[in-house]
Amino acid sequence: MNKLNVKKDDTVVIIAGKDKGKQGKIMAAFPKTGRVIVQNANMIVCHTKPRRQGEQGGRINKEGTINASNVMLICPKCNKATRVAHGMEGDKKVRVCKKCGKNID
Repeated sequence: MNKLNVKKDDTVVIIAGKDKGKQGKIMAAFPKTGRVIVQNANMIVCHTKPRRQGEQGGRINKEGTINASNVMLICPKCNKATRVAHGMEGDKKVRVCKKCGKNID
């Protein structure tokens, strides 16, 4: 089981692959496989058949998964792409920005 440095609803920038440089919000994170789904990035086409009467079939564009190592968290305080450090706040473990030192969680 892999530990991810990013969570759902974090804003990230993609640092590798065909969508390099794009920013987006994480819609889902999968720690077991080490992958994330970023909004409007890595778009794939799914061909679907109509399953019920009146349902529309065809080609549907949706987001595919990206390896979590190919995204970098954007600090909400300093708005820069940063690596994540871990620190303690009381007895709770929190994520800390490496650039500005502020608490991310």
